[in-house]
Amino acid sequence: MDTESLDPMERLLAERDCERLLVEFLRRLDLGDPSTVADLFTPDGVWEWPYDNRRIEGRDALRRYFGSRPADRLSRRMTTNILVTVHTPEQASATSYFATYRVDGHTDGMLPPRLPTNVGHYEDTFRRTDTTWLLTSRTVFLPFGGATENLSPPGRP
Repeated sequence: MDTESLDPMERLLAERDCERLLVEFLRRLDLGDPSTVADLFTPDGVWEWPYDNRRIEGRDALRRYFGSRPADRLSRRMTTNILVTVHTPEQASATSYFATYRVDGHTDGMLPPRLPTNVGHYEDTFRRTDTTWLLTSRTVFLPFGGATENLSPPGRP
């Protein structure tokens, strides 16, 4: 279907739904239950990082992967430049940029500012099921990345 034939309001609502889904993805990782990120994917959804050939496929595997995040991890992700392209009433794609601030071993309180651990972009695809947009794939590209700082005292994990 030619995207020009889409109703402008239908396109606008689809773009907003997909954008909101991406923001919800990051909110769940930082402030919610990370394992519930899997619910934002289609049942056959895929998360991948081509750099180290990491590919997680299917909701159960995604739930385990995102749910394995350390309990003492403090993170905040900033996302920007979200550009959603609606291809059909049921399919869309997007690119967005992000910076991740992250430390492990956090117990409480405010930390001094740090540089981001990762800076990169996502390439996403979406499918509309009934009235809900879900991710079918999320691919992460990290041109700038480093190890997660661990605040635990020496001798503690």
